[in-house]
Amino acid sequence: MLEQAPPPVPPGLYADAVRRGGRLLRRRALALRLFWLLAGAATVALTVWALTTRPWAEPPSVTTPPLTGW
Repeated sequence: MLEQAPPPVPPGLYADAVRRGGRLLRRRALALRLFWLLAGAATVALTVWALTTRPWAEPPSVTTPPLTGW
C-alpha cells in the first residue's frame, strides 16, 4: 500500500475546502458574538432585577408580634 502512488486528488477539492472552511469560521464567529451579546444582556437584566427587587433584604412582616405584659 505504501509503495503505490497516492490516488489523484480532484481538481476542485482545495477550492471547496477553502470555501467551506471560511463559511465555518464566519458561522463560528457569529455564534460567538451572539453568545456574548446574550450573556451581556442576561447580566444587565439580572443586575437591574437585583437592584429593583432587593432579593437579599428581609421582606416586611405581615403579622404583628403578640403583645404580652399589659
